[in-house]
Amino acid sequence: MTQFDVVNLGILWDRLVSIANEMVLSLVRTSFSSNVREAYDLSCVLFDSQGNSLSQGSYSVPTFTGTAPPTLRHMLAVFPPETLEPGDVIVTNDPWMGTGHLFDINIMRPVFHEGRHVGYTMSITHLPDIGGMGFSATTTEIYAEGLRLPVMKLMRAGQLNEELLDLIRINVRAKEQVIGDIMANISCNVVGGRMLVEFMTEYGITELAPLSQAIRAQTERVMREKMAEIPDGVYRNEIQIEGMDRPITLACAATISGDSAHIDFAGTGPAVRAAINAPLCYTRALSFYPFKCITIPHLPNNEGAVAPVSISAPEGCVLNAVAPSATGGRHTVGHFIVPLIFGALAEAVPDKVQADVGMTNSVNFIGQHQDGRNFAGLFFLAGGFGALEGLDGASTTPAPSNMSNVSTEVWEEMTSMTIESRELLTDSGGPGQYRGGLGQRVVMRNDTGRPVAAACFGQRTEFPARGLHGGMTGRLREVLINGEKVHPKGTYLLAPGDTLTTLEAGGGGFGDPRVRVLAALTEDARNGFVSPDSARRNYGAEIDPETGEARRP
Repeated sequence: MTQFDVVNLGILWDRLVSIANEMVLSLVRTSFSSNVREAYDLSCVLFDSQGNSLSQGSYSVPTFTGTAPPTLRHMLAVFPPETLEPGDVIVTNDPWMGTGHLFDINIMRPVFHEGRHVGYTMSITHLPDIGGMGFSATTTEIYAEGLRLPVMKLMRAGQLNEELLDLIRINVRAKEQVIGDIMANISCNVVGGRMLVEFMTEYGITELAPLSQAIRAQTERVMREKMAEIPDGVYRNEIQIEGMDRPITLACAATISGDSAHIDFAGTGPAVRAAINAPLCYTRALSFYPFKCITIPHLPNNEGAVAPVSISAPEGCVLNAVAPSATGGRHTVGHFIVPLIFGALAEAVPDKVQADVGMTNSVNFIGQHQDGRNFAGLFFLAGGFGALEGLDGASTTPAPSNMSNVSTEVWEEMTSMTIESRELLTDSGGPGQYRGGLGQRVVMRNDTGRPVAAACFGQRTEFPARGLHGGMTGRLREVLINGEKVHPKGTYLLAPGDTLTTLEAGGGGFGDPRVRVLAALTEDARNGFVSPDSARRNYGAEIDPETGEARRP
């Protein structure tokens, strides 16, 4: 089958997406860590035999849409396609070949059908640990961050590389979780390969390339049509964000020309002596995301969705860090690429961009359960989503990455820590015609009976989420230990009984708050999202103390 009408293409395309989705489900159901089972810090991708991505799991981290194809190319440079055989599994966690830091494992398996090589599957997950000093923002060189794996064979013709597994096992703290997650990655790739072969057999497809080309061409065509609606021009933006000891400047110039865009990050500050630097692969991937959002958010991800966008960044800047820069917390800088680009495009497409988000937040914990088991894992939290034209920002919603918040019950069982409270923060969302999403207060107590290390990755602690078109800023994030504010990117040892509190940042508002619909403001007041004082100061309205109804003079 080499020709596809609209109906057949849609059916086959949906089937490929369903295969990638089944890979995600297999990965989640067989994984050992909360990072995958609960937080979905993962991605699963299908490729054709030429290495073009043609389908990605619907629930996947947005950045991995852009990193997976280059990772595959790095793998094939070491192990060319003609040298691969059934049962091979290739692995790397190299930050400059993978997703930008050591903690994401990239696992690929070639797919064979009727004796011929027809494609590849790949999965990516954030491991609970990779050794070294642990996942934190405080390391200063890549060598301290953990075990760095070049492109290697994890399996050869179906036989596990036990020496490599032993090397990983002896270098990590929570070895059962780490090895279990690696095996889950292998398993989901086996599932994806099997289903891909079944799909090809069912439809009489002997080569994926024609179908892949049709899918990618359709995606690219529609995206370029939408890109062409953005007025030509050069749109600039510059922001300040939190570093470790001083602010960092991020700058971009978005050049829109016809149906394509180029993002130049010249003017961005240099890499720093802390684990918050972003390799270019990560910067490139996050640069694709805002364009996908404003053009074809409804179409599944594949390589056609990134073709119209290119980037450049000065070598050695914080968005193009080179070895041996530490990159463990690269998201604490890299996530700001999305609001940086949205801010640049606000002039060009004011009705399609989003106010700044409160950002995904995470704290990495390393310790021992009350029963003596080692644990290492991320507790994901979230600030408020930025508002858009016609839509309030959702509260406590991860962005620009989409990991899920970890549930209280799962976290307490896994760690023996106790979450004392979780509550929305009144007035934390930026006021606007459309209000920014609320942040939350989370208080957890170390009840393990032993010290627990906590590494924080706080953003939005000095520079709040900005509003758009008259919308106001959201609340800043804070991190406290035993009620005292601490550095939001520090690493701390929690003694038994110590509490760690995070006050999550609010999202920015959109539009003038004094024209917010009174019915929406009334609902905000009754729900406790907006206080009477904020309604008066920011919205120009009074809240009736008995009914909670909002009125303007």
